[in-house]
Amino acid sequence: MLYALISRRKEKKWTQAKLAKKANISRAYYANIEVGRKVPSLAIAKKIADVLDTSVDDIFFT
Repeated sequence: MLYALISRRKEKKWTQAKLAKKANISRAYYANIEVGRKVPSLAIAKKIADVLDTSVDDIFFT
């Protein structure tokens, strides 16, 4: 599980669906990223980080 990613999303009080919509990806794909079943491309990781106002390193490599 990507605890930093989940924690950051919950800090903003967003559902997976809300974050996915903001990042322009499906909720199912985003959910699979959170639980570690899917590894996002760098472009998708950057979109998610931008939506969460943080860096790719902070949410995917901590």
